Amino acid sequence: MSREMGASRPAWGMALLVLVCGVFALRALSLIDATGLWSDELHTVGKSFQPSYTDLLAMLRLDTHPPLYYSLIWLWGQLLPASAVTLRLFSWLFYLVGGLLITVQAAALARQHPLARPRQAVAIAALLAFCSPYPVRFAIEGKGYALLVFLVAMAWWWRRRNQWLAYGLSVVLAALTHYYGLFLFVATAVWDGWRGRRRAALISAAGTFPALVWIVYASAYLMSSGPGAWIGQPDFALLEDTLARALGLWPLPKLGVLLLVAVVIARGGLHPSRPDQEVVAKMPVALADVSGLSPSLVMVLGVVVISFWKPLAFSRYFVVLLPALIPWLSVRLAVVPLTQRGRGLVVLAGVALVISWWWHSFLELDPTVNGHGAREADQFHLVSRALATKTNRFSQSERLLNISDRMEVMAGRMEEPELSWAGASGLDQVLASGSLPAQLWLADSGESEDAWSRLKTLRRPAEAAGYSCQKVEIAGFGVAPYAQVQKCQLEALLHSERP
Repeated sequence: MSREMGASRPAWGMALLVLVCGVFALRALSLIDATGLWSDELHTVGKSFQPSYTDLLAMLRLDTHPPLYYSLIWLWGQLLPASAVTLRLFSWLFYLVGGLLITVQAAALARQHPLARPRQAVAIAALLAFCSPYPVRFAIEGKGYALLVFLVAMAWWWRRRNQWLAYGLSVVLAALTHYYGLFLFVATAVWDGWRGRRRAALISAAGTFPALVWIVYASAYLMSSGPGAWIGQPDFALLEDTLARALGLWPLPKLGVLLLVAVVIARGGLHPSRPDQEVVAKMPVALADVSGLSPSLVMVLGVVVISFWKPLAFSRYFVVLLPALIPWLSVRLAVVPLTQRGRGLVVLAGVALVISWWWHSFLELDPTVNGHGAREADQFHLVSRALATKTNRFSQSERLLNISDRMEVMAGRMEEPELSWAGASGLDQVLASGSLPAQLWLADSGESEDAWSRLKTLRRPAEAAGYSCQKVEIAGFGVAPYAQVQKCQLEALLHSERP
């Protein structure tokens, strides 16, 4: 009877693991259209859903990203309706396959080490890959991060197996998805060359060549002062923000609690007998090498150092570390010789962490959690819907609002506007015409200070032409702290309407 109960525990444990990871994944899927597209996602729509692939390549030549993700989204838009849901669904699918591949990689690495327990490694890797804030945050975002994680995980998988053709192809695709993919495998080429692995180093270097060719193709834009100008130099906030993306809110206190738990376990939750000390001592270095963590850390060091001269380091980009860090950490934790008390403490800490992730991971994805439904402090969709029936609409972000209008119309949340949004030049034309409209609508989205600053550049010429402008609260669309609207009326008409 006891043997049967012992054998059933792994099955129940695995079923519970699948249930928890599945609930996180399905909750992310259920929120796929709960928030409007933020500015970067609107840019993805504007770049990717082009009438022809030639048009797409021409537009990407004036962009800060390599072409693969946007090319795949263009193909995706040929198969499915070009909507916000299909855009985010693409990322969700790669979140799934990327998480599975990371988990399988952890299992394979654990089986290579006699001290590791593969089941524990799989459990830890799955929870980190499917439930932690970093992957969940990008699971339903119309950007290429989920695809990048999958491709980097694929590269580490083939590199460990010495399948060089498949590895080289994965490097090509990752480097063409995001420049952090390029940086990562340039660092890998350096690392493998330093370790004397000439074939691996040459294949990594050759795999980055197509991305380098693309940089030359788009060099006129990439080498200008505009791209990346908004990224600041590395500071403590970069570290804290990166930790917050990995651990959730309050990362430093949470990290302190985890360290305290580790100290308690080290003092009273480990078996006194230790396995082969030589194997234990060599394992972290060898595991970091084969998992890809060592070259990943080389990339981080290089990016941070260069960022003091040319800022490149941005917390969301470090999602590229997950395919190496998660398997390494999972196997390392699966080696710890825990007593029953130690296992109990680990389970309690893990349960508490996953419960906190249920809130923290979905903070910017679920309007019922954050209270306003804004992602990255943008609410373009609310501006679109609030002013859908108005004419004479003007914004410094007119391109994004026109794309937002198109997405909201496709989702069935508003009718096709009579006129498109216009920018500063359009406003100047209206003000210079002989017949001024009775009303003008000025709008933008974002943090209040930045949005109002952009609105002032439109408000000044309107007031000089005889308009009186006042802030308008958006009614009927929920809380809208990042949707900024001003209504401008002709002073002459206002005076004529007064008794």
